[in-house]
Amino acid sequence: MSDLAQRLMVSARALTHTTERATRKHGPVQFLPELSADRFTHLGGIEYDEFREQLEGCRSFEDGQWTRYWEAFADRHVATADAALNALGGPSTSELLEDHEVDLHALGELLAPACEILSERGIVADPTAVDRFCRANPAHTDAAIALDGLIKAMVYEFVAAWPGWSPLRLRAYERSHKLGEVVQLALAPAMGVTIERVDIPLGEGDRARGYLMIPDGVTKPPVVLVTNGLEGTLAEVSLPLLKFRSEGLAMFVMEMPGTYAYREPLSPAAERVYLKVIDYLADEPRVDGERIGMLGLSFGAYWAARMAAVDGRLTAVVANGAPTNRTFGPLASVGLPEIMVSTLQNAVGAKTVVGTMLKLMAMSIGDYYSRIQIPLLAINGADDTLVSTQDSIDLANGAPYGQLVLYADDDHCAMGHAEEWMRLAQDFLRDHLLTADENRAVRA
Repeated sequence: MSDLAQRLMVSARALTHTTERATRKHGPVQFLPELSADRFTHLGGIEYDEFREQLEGCRSFEDGQWTRYWEAFADRHVATADAALNALGGPSTSELLEDHEVDLHALGELLAPACEILSERGIVADPTAVDRFCRANPAHTDAAIALDGLIKAMVYEFVAAWPGWSPLRLRAYERSHKLGEVVQLALAPAMGVTIERVDIPLGEGDRARGYLMIPDGVTKPPVVLVTNGLEGTLAEVSLPLLKFRSEGLAMFVMEMPGTYAYREPLSPAAERVYLKVIDYLADEPRVDGERIGMLGLSFGAYWAARMAAVDGRLTAVVANGAPTNRTFGPLASVGLPEIMVSTLQNAVGAKTVVGTMLKLMAMSIGDYYSRIQIPLLAINGADDTLVSTQDSIDLANGAPYGQLVLYADDDHCAMGHAEEWMRLAQDFLRDHLLTADENRAVRA
């Protein structure tokens, strides 16, 4: 089937609400973003072919069937982790997930010998890393297996939660969030970084939830506000960033408004959320509030570009895979799977497809580009199948100090070149936020 025919078929299924019927017969792959497998395997260190086979075996997007299917894989890794934790004399996963306080310091000491499995995974976790670690460090096999099991359980709960909004998916999100938080807070001392949970009140019971990550041994470092895309989680961003923890930059990682943890829908008014987060960073005494950068991924890149135009406290910005203008056009939903259409509809608080389109069109920032008076790096794949690559081109060309990097034959957010673009983004932010002396010290 040609690409156009495939897109038209997907749209027809979405308009007639027959996606579920086709999924029960053929599986969900044709109705998912092309990068779905990469997204989860990169985070979890899961073999691509293994995950793809699991994906092919799923036969429903319905809340109960989808979550039960993926949580069965999460449970397998929980059992593996529990056996190793028991051998170490540690708590069970169920105790980690319960509300009562767990001694994270003690858990961290148990897992610390294998902390490199978390700290060095980077943006593309190596599926063979744990086996290699265990062969080289047989005395710490239980710690490695326990940590890897917790991370993989977290990722499969994330899959079960995607793309949010329904009750069982939201429950899976909270389980995934809890597991990610536990392993990071427990192992932060062993990794040489301070990680703190932060809740920034937004009014009417809403909050911006994030992690402040400050490298040890650095006084008042610059800070980078990192925000992910639609239905992304904190761990999806924070785990890959750990590999860069000793490069002189503090990080504040947050989820995008309109996603899992927020009550208010996504709209241009969500700008106030980022203003409040920047207020918090500007006033945080442990970081340099006069050197704030921002890194946005996917829809989060939209907010990075927007905030670069409206908040003069930002010093430099990286926007990877930003939808800014053309993506919000009236034909943008052609070929978009029903699961993504409903996700966007829920995110913006619309009741119809037309209402969703109108609300998204109101998000356009095509006339903001010239207002960006700071260095901006726009990154994307040259063949983005989710948002318009032209948006990244226009953004870089329209911003007075804009730069553009497109990766040939790559898709949304250049996931096929994930390690390359993350290294580029870190270097860009470091060069614009650190002084020459600080940069020399980091590189030494």
